[in-house]
Amino acid sequence: MYDFKDERWIKNIEQLRQKDNKVILTFDDGPSRKLEEILDVLKEKQVQAVFFWNSRLLYPQRPWQRVVQEGHIIGSHAHNHKNLTTLTKNEQYKQIKTSVEKIQEITGIDVHWFRPPFGQYNEETMEVLRELCLTPVLWEISSYDWENKSSPEMIVTNVVEHIQEGSIILLHELEQTLKILPELIDQMREKGFEFALL
Repeated sequence: MYDFKDERWIKNIEQLRQKDNKVILTFDDGPSRKLEEILDVLKEKQVQAVFFWNSRLLYPQRPWQRVVQEGHIIGSHAHNHKNLTTLTKNEQYKQIKTSVEKIQEITGIDVHWFRPPFGQYNEETMEVLRELCLTPVLWEISSYDWENKSSPEMIVTNVVEHIQEGSIILLHELEQTLKILPELIDQMREKGFEFALL
């Protein structure tokens, strides 16, 4: 049900192309109230990222235009962050299809990438993704940013001490993540890494 050794899920750039000292920043659970400030940091640092969004949070008023205009990618994170493994195949299909359609309807861009809430999936999830022509993406390194609200410096440590060429890195649109984002980017660059997209 949940296996990071499952090669069907993209976790490292190497599964797509040459890695060339590149890594990918991904942000889950948005679009949030922190999005605008996260985009400000990414713009200042000249970094592009991938945002996996819950479509129930995507209102036309959210700054999704900036995400598109500034060259970031938007993927689906289902409609409302339910654990897909607790749902029937039809319910999973509705969660994922609704999300993709709403993102495409509001932004006008095609959605190609999907990340399951909580990183949880089963074989029915895989069937739905095949039916909807979505590429499954997980991560190689988790920042555990949601667990480090009171010690955000640990987010940087969690990533920088484990980063390797091609890593896809899991972050969230959280206050503590925003706080350490400039330092995180700087430290990754100091280790010789640059940033890419899927």
